[in-house]
Amino acid sequence: MLQPRNSRPASPPVDEADWIHHGTPAFRRTNLALFAAGLATFGLLYCVQPLMPEFSRDYGVSEAAAAMSLSLTTGVLAFAMLFAGGLSDAWGRKPVMVASLLSSAVLVLASAAMPSWDSLLVVRSLLGLTLSGLPAVAMTYLGEEMHAESIGLGMGLYISGSAVGGMGGRLVTGVLTDFFDWRVGVAVVGVIGVACALAFWRALPPSRHFVRQPLDARALAARFGGMFHDRGLPWLFVEGFLLLGAFVTVYNYLGYRLLAPPYNLSQAVVGLIFGIYLIGTFSSAWMGHLAGKLGRRKVLWTTFALMLAGVLLTLASSLWLIMPGIAAVTFGFFGGHSIVSSWVGRRAGAAKAQASSMYLFCYYMGSSVAGASGGLFYAAHGWNGVAAFTGVLVLAGLAIALGLIRLKPLVNVATPPTPMSKGAMG
Repeated sequence: MLQPRNSRPASPPVDEADWIHHGTPAFRRTNLALFAAGLATFGLLYCVQPLMPEFSRDYGVSEAAAAMSLSLTTGVLAFAMLFAGGLSDAWGRKPVMVASLLSSAVLVLASAAMPSWDSLLVVRSLLGLTLSGLPAVAMTYLGEEMHAESIGLGMGLYISGSAVGGMGGRLVTGVLTDFFDWRVGVAVVGVIGVACALAFWRALPPSRHFVRQPLDARALAARFGGMFHDRGLPWLFVEGFLLLGAFVTVYNYLGYRLLAPPYNLSQAVVGLIFGIYLIGTFSSAWMGHLAGKLGRRKVLWTTFALMLAGVLLTLASSLWLIMPGIAAVTFGFFGGHSIVSSWVGRRAGAAKAQASSMYLFCYYMGSSVAGASGGLFYAAHGWNGVAAFTGVLVLAGLAIALGLIRLKPLVNVATPPTPMSKGAMG
């Protein structure tokens, strides 16, 4: 029926209008902000990865020791994120994330001036502490503010920013190292981080569903303990460990392999190879959206299968096969992370902040433990050792993903109504 010209259309129900839907200005602002946050966070975190051969040369440290420039950061980050969610419960989501980004960018700027290996490791460890305020809280913010039918796409776009940041940080430092010095590359990444932090502060809408909770150690422990009564969440935490553990191990030692004979590539060319990360900007959003349509259970296992195929391709001696293998590992990783991280938010209920923190604790512990351990396999058996080690991690993840197909979806989920199938709801 047509309405009179001066009448207004009925307002949507409050529980629908309060959530951020895709296609709205709030959705665009949120994704702009979180894209910038992901870009900064992962650029600041991973900018040292292509520099590990430089660290071995400048400081006279082994491959496994050079990997500590990343493993220490992710190890501290993993533990700190267990508490970041609780701090954001008390202080608010946006203030914690803004402080995290700004302080992390300043630390990366400082790391460019560190004179010794020990001092560089100290600053990189502090960086893990400051960065902890962003990833877990960003997942929580999306879980609280996004409409259920938009959260998969929103999480995918945030992870796309992470992919661009991870690529950009590696690309900038890798290329500038060839033309100037690794310190110049790291400093430029720090400046970009400051700019992204300011853009994030300006663009992110304030929380509308955040309910402040005072810091209460007993209540916090109860929320953490309650997560392990869910049949799916612990396995999703393990999947996070395996996903990032395998992915970081491949990229940690790729530079050593390609800088050495028979390839003898330059640092700039190796840095450009990290452009493969751009695949993640597509795969995270596309796989997240696909999982929302078909169900996470039906899609997750395919990401591990793709990673396994990629690892096998890297065993070839030809660059024409190695590069597609790295691309397959990258596509599968970002798709898998997008699916698992949004699934954690869906199953966590009222403990979203704690579930996000626990997931990312396991996720970054995978980077820290597997990333450093891979150096031992590389030293003992070269790339074949790295491929065997990562292959075992990916096979374990594939087995768990196949088991999760039988996981029953949650009946009552504390999120707004959604047209998604039950298979996608859990």
